[in-house]
Amino acid sequence: MDPLDADLIAAINRYLLIRTPLEPANLCFVFGTRPGAEAFAEETARLWLGGHFEYCLISGGITPGGAEPEALMLRRMIIRQGVPGSVIMIEDRATNTGENVAFSLPILNREIGLHRIEKLIAVGKLCTSRRYLMTLQQHWPEVGKMLAPVNFHPVPPTRWMDHQELRDRILREWSKLEPYQQKGFITELQSETCHIL
Repeated sequence: MDPLDADLIAAINRYLLIRTPLEPANLCFVFGTRPGAEAFAEETARLWLGGHFEYCLISGGITPGGAEPEALMLRRMIIRQGVPGSVIMIEDRATNTGENVAFSLPILNREIGLHRIEKLIAVGKLCTSRRYLMTLQQHWPEVGKMLAPVNFHPVPPTRWMDHQELRDRILREWSKLEPYQQKGFITELQSETCHIL
């Protein structure tokens, strides 16, 4: 592996791999995945058992590598980890991050009422940390946003550059942010809806 420029590593750590403080929220918004699904279930259950949310929405359709929607697979895993099925809602058509949010909003409005959701915690891959919140900002600017990033690779987040798969994921993600913002897929975060550490 060729070494990365120290300034690039610092910029990625500062801008892409964001952290937010966690506090109790109305909703846990789980972005669908197949890689690392068990770790997603464990993190969602940890948040539930810690009293961090009232409701959970899992979003994810049929994607390469599986014959059933990601959301249904994750729901089973999350219930096995101790989260009651009665608090979980499903969005099972989305195949990208924008659709995750856009397709989920009508479900949330019908089941809870968007006006009743003041804060959410997003659960998603470490490498996509900032884009999850920027996608939520694009589609749902008024809600307070927190992030629980999941790292299912065998290195700590600060050593992402030492693991080839995680390094590749993060560098791909880094390259997406500017063009996605120019295309209007994502919006820069606002301090009033997201406090970044």
